[in-house]
Amino acid sequence: MLHRMYSLRVSLVWLVLLSTTLFALPTLAQSRQPFVDSSQVQQVLEQGMDLERERRWGEALTHYEDALRSHPDQAELEQRLSLSKIHFDLSRRYADSSYVRSVREMSEIDAIEMYAEVLLKIHTHFVTTPQWQELNRQGTDNLEVALADPIFLRVHVPNVRTNQLNAFLQELRQQMNWRQPRNRHEARDAVSAAASLAWRRLQLPPSATIMEYTCGALSSLDNYSAFLTPTQLDDVYSQIEGNFVGLGIELKAAEGSLLIVNVLSHSPAERGGIRSGDRIIEVDGKPTSGTTTEKAADMLKGREGSTVRLIVKSTDVDIPRRIELRRERVNVPSIEGARIVDRASGVGYLKLTSFQKTTSRDLDDALWKLDQNGMKSLVIDVRGNPGGLLSAAIDVTDKFVDQGRIVSTRGRDLRESFDYKAHRVGTWRVPLVVLVDQESASASEIFAAAIHDLRRGTIVGQTSYGKGSVQGIFPLSGENAGVRLTTSKFFAPSGQPISKHGVSPHVVVHVTRKPGSAQYSQLGQDTDDPFVTAAVEAARRLVAQR
Repeated sequence: MLHRMYSLRVSLVWLVLLSTTLFALPTLAQSRQPFVDSSQVQQVLEQGMDLERERRWGEALTHYEDALRSHPDQAELEQRLSLSKIHFDLSRRYADSSYVRSVREMSEIDAIEMYAEVLLKIHTHFVTTPQWQELNRQGTDNLEVALADPIFLRVHVPNVRTNQLNAFLQELRQQMNWRQPRNRHEARDAVSAAASLAWRRLQLPPSATIMEYTCGALSSLDNYSAFLTPTQLDDVYSQIEGNFVGLGIELKAAEGSLLIVNVLSHSPAERGGIRSGDRIIEVDGKPTSGTTTEKAADMLKGREGSTVRLIVKSTDVDIPRRIELRRERVNVPSIEGARIVDRASGVGYLKLTSFQKTTSRDLDDALWKLDQNGMKSLVIDVRGNPGGLLSAAIDVTDKFVDQGRIVSTRGRDLRESFDYKAHRVGTWRVPLVVLVDQESASASEIFAAAIHDLRRGTIVGQTSYGKGSVQGIFPLSGENAGVRLTTSKFFAPSGQPISKHGVSPHVVVHVTRKPGSAQYSQLGQDTDDPFVTAAVEAARRLVAQR
């Protein structure tokens, strides 16, 4: 989230970040009442363990996260989630060539200085007082997981024997249990000693050990704090700016190839004839079978103006086709699908996909066009919106709310505690409906909560994700890398915390299949989309009540 206007890459950036319908029924939203069914929990655990055995860490992570929404506070699920997250983060780092290269080139002194800098940032900025023993304990867990990972071993200690590993880990645990750091300086010294031990016993490069403790320390803080590799830091800046160098596609690994799930307008991919649903089966002569999404993204990246050769298979064509695309700077729109969906009633619609630097300007353009086309009420769809800049969320809300508190932030540092209030100037008074679902998170929840609490409009859909914290992006001085730290919690105008509660809709849409599936993939343009149907009906009622 960006609540002060800083130059990117120089100072920190503030972020708020992660089916067939049976019926749509207007009702007062109820708070979620968890019911624990031990047989269901056991089934969920067995399904998750299957994913773990197949090393499908991303799917396992999502599986346990979803399970904990239905079965909160289940210790076994939380333990499996924590372990899957360590594995997932490790696999992402070692699929990132920028990270592997930096670890190989980093000296022991550089690595320990980076660790010390990370600890200082945690000490200065994290929302609660850090527990230094816990940071080191998580780092040891990270290293233990890494030493069981074939990729990590192949990169750093390909010839190590199992008995060596077991003896080292036992000695390491004893050493780290003996050390009980009371401050960041003692935590640094403990990690330096662990790196020396790993070098003596395993010939493991000290930089590799120290980086596992660095990543473990950050991930131990909460679900949102993390180390950012050079590539990940660049991606964060690209998301904030709303553009990146690439082909203009969104993809995921599925069924032994790379499935294209979205193609951006005016992108090299669109001009090259690539469509959603196509599969990439080869990149520059390398097959994509078995490739992770992270590794595939790395394969497709390159400098602006460079080319990449693809073999693409479409569902309606038997013969794969060869395509050569040039990487360009691609603009990522934050507003999509703006149109009048009901001309008789003048109901406008737009999809707000993220909160980035261009969002306020993009929204102004869309609103004026809708107004010229006869808009009498408006549906803003933030389903699946994972968040973005705090400043963008405040600016968007301020366009519709003329007075009152939009959001409050509260941190350990008083400089992170602030009340953001609306201004009367430039406010749109059009009747408003906001569409939310379980994937509406962070900045989108700030917007929806303000509209809800200030009685500015109707919320339709499902209770939102429930992410109520603010993250700062802090570049590190020694390397082109950074850290993401939770610096404060945010609260709705009513004073209600968003974290673990979310925003409850006025009109609940009950579903049996997850929104955003193929049936509803056209940003609400499908007239069978029950969310849009319910939202349009709510918008009509608002106009009739004026």
